[in-house]
Amino acid sequence: MKLILISLVLLSTQAFAQDYAIQQLENSSRHHEWVEIESNGRTLHTFVAYPEVSENATVVIVIHENRGLNDWARSFADQLAGKGFIAVAPDLISNTVEGFEKTSDFPTSDEARSAIYGLDPDFVTEDLKHVLSYAYDIKAGNGKVAVAGFCWGGSQTFRFATNANDGIEAALVFYGTGPREETSYEPIEVPVYGFYGGNDNRVNATIEFSETAMAKFENPYHYEIYDGAGHAFMRSGDNPELEADHPNKIARDKSWERLVVILENL
Repeated sequence: MKLILISLVLLSTQAFAQDYAIQQLENSSRHHEWVEIESNGRTLHTFVAYPEVSENATVVIVIHENRGLNDWARSFADQLAGKGFIAVAPDLISNTVEGFEKTSDFPTSDEARSAIYGLDPDFVTEDLKHVLSYAYDIKAGNGKVAVAGFCWGGSQTFRFATNANDGIEAALVFYGTGPREETSYEPIEVPVYGFYGGNDNRVNATIEFSETAMAKFENPYHYEIYDGAGHAFMRSGDNPELEADHPNKIARDKSWERLVVILENL
């Protein structure tokens, strides 16, 4: 009975998380659209959110967590557009499992996660290169493209920095890990900015290695660790019922401030 109650609580919490993300999207006045990018022999569905501005804007490729391009990931993209940037969020498990075109087609988030961990790293890199090409073709863009990712997407962001050469302006890694091999850091040509929760030692235990490797190859790596915040604080900190002094809320707010400053100064 106890396990059943715990499961029900977790399910209701996840449902609420999606509910407030959906509400935020529905209340947004910004333009959203789905575009289709051909990559790896299939259609890569991609969510794009545009800011309400009069000038051309920096484009930010948003790489989702290990549960796919869910409502919160799209909500973040919309919030980013609200800060004045064009957000391009690819659904990286699009058409990777027969019968499922998008993340929203998977029956459960666990099944979406299984699909994500079945992706080959080179497959993901190829997808991101096609998304990058699309980002540069956006007429409302200003010619600058950055990449931001969360959890699994944070790790993919760090890894893409090793493959993108000077094709991006910056890599913004939210609670993701860096490459495991020191030599993988050598090709990085752009600054990497890290955003980490203080109570996320699984990820934080890898920071020192990344910092040392980045320094060896004279690559800029700037990071902040937010006291008391856990993993995925950007998502959990979005919860409107969370108290203002909750560490995840504080980390989320401070990260937004830092993120905007970084993007505005590219």
